[in-house]
Amino acid sequence: MEILFCVVSGIAGIILGVILSTTVLRKKLEEKGRKVLEEAQEKAEVLKKEKMLQAKEHFLKLKAEHEQMANERNANILKNETRLKQKEVTLNQRFEEYNKKDKEVELIRKNLNQQLEILEKKQEELDKSINKQLEQLENISGLTTEEAKKQLIESLKDEARSEAMAHIQDIMDEAKLTANQKAREIVVETIQRTAAENTIENTVSVFNIDNDEIKGRIIGREGRNIRTLEAITGIEIIIDDSPDAIILSGFDPVRREIARLSLHKLVTDGRIHPARIEEVVSKTKAQIEQEIIETGKRTCVDLGIHGMHPELIRLVGKMKYRSSYGQNLLQHSREVANLCATMAAELGLNPKKAKRAGLLHDIGKVPDNESELPHALLGMKLAEKYKEHPEICNAIGSHHNETEMETLLAPIVQVCDAISGARPGARREVVEAYIQRLKDLENLAMSYPGVVKTYAIQAGRELRVIVAAEDVSDEQSNTLAYDLSKKIQDEMTYPGQIKITVIRETRAISYAK
Repeated sequence: MEILFCVVSGIAGIILGVILSTTVLRKKLEEKGRKVLEEAQEKAEVLKKEKMLQAKEHFLKLKAEHEQMANERNANILKNETRLKQKEVTLNQRFEEYNKKDKEVELIRKNLNQQLEILEKKQEELDKSINKQLEQLENISGLTTEEAKKQLIESLKDEARSEAMAHIQDIMDEAKLTANQKAREIVVETIQRTAAENTIENTVSVFNIDNDEIKGRIIGREGRNIRTLEAITGIEIIIDDSPDAIILSGFDPVRREIARLSLHKLVTDGRIHPARIEEVVSKTKAQIEQEIIETGKRTCVDLGIHGMHPELIRLVGKMKYRSSYGQNLLQHSREVANLCATMAAELGLNPKKAKRAGLLHDIGKVPDNESELPHALLGMKLAEKYKEHPEICNAIGSHHNETEMETLLAPIVQVCDAISGARPGARREVVEAYIQRLKDLENLAMSYPGVVKTYAIQAGRELRVIVAAEDVSDEQSNTLAYDLSKKIQDEMTYPGQIKITVIRETRAISYAK
């Protein structure tokens, strides 16, 4: 029991000690917490005072800015009010002036109305007097007013037409005296000094062979050789009953020449099969391309033209295989180049530029890619692309009047192109079209009153019109020739020019018995 009591007493003492130490610790913690709370309250008071001061400063600043903005706004309002008052004063003044002018206008209007009434009365009186005079004139002359007007108009028309034709004839005679002689000298001398051979091109080429056995070899087994050749060259090969001949048909003369030369090589070599055909055609294309370049270079050297872009030189060489109206394009361009140089020298212009423009004027006919542009405009774009002189580009583009002429070089190229194309033998016409053009000329002249007979002579270069002497006077003959020339220009297409000759003949016949 004593031991148990001692143990319980020890435990109670320990518990009491723990309680006492806990109480002391709690008091210390409460004091420390109180101190921390007091320090926090003091810091909070300090922060509160600082924030209050900052808020007051910010408020004062905003207040000052607001007052400044309010002052500025008030100043602007005062200015606007002043301006509005000034405008109001000005408007009032203008309104008063308008009222004054309105009153003046009313007065003027009244005066005008009075004057109009007076004029209308006078006009009525004048009309009455004119009608009386017209009635008297109609009674005296036996014609109505409309009939008299028609007679007067017709007489004035005839007189004016006669005077106009006489005046036109005088102007034309004067122009011929001063300009025709010099122009004729320049053109004739230019034509005489320039010559070029005339080459006729067709859309077919004929390949001659030694015997008909070669035809079978060209056709090949089941036609494989001829199909291969047509597919590679793009040319139609016609093998018919023609003895010792094969026809190559196509619109592209370069391809036609490639096909002709390839056939010649194949027949000469004797080996004709698809693989050999492909090899020969490939080599022939390279050969023709090189020949085109050499032709272009040789042409430029012959004409003394230097510094041309290689692509333009190639296009010039390509002209050798192109024809226009049966006239070889390269020969035509060389001819035009020489004509341009001669004419430019006669007129005191630069012959080198003229020769260059004449050579390049038709390069739009031999492009590598098809285009919808007219050949003159396409040639101008090609020349611009390869850095030709602007004068030369303009001359190329305007030689068919598809763009405006800007220099004297342009009309020279146009005239020389017409000279080269219009000279006898230069171009070939289809017989039916030629005969139809002659008939159209004669029928056009026969449509005029007083014409008895018409004759198209000198290959359609001249139209002679015979009129009845009793129906057509001398003055009317001049008018008929002029009107007919204008109508032919407007309605027909022809190379060169057409001379219209109106013949009026008076015959006096008597018999001696």
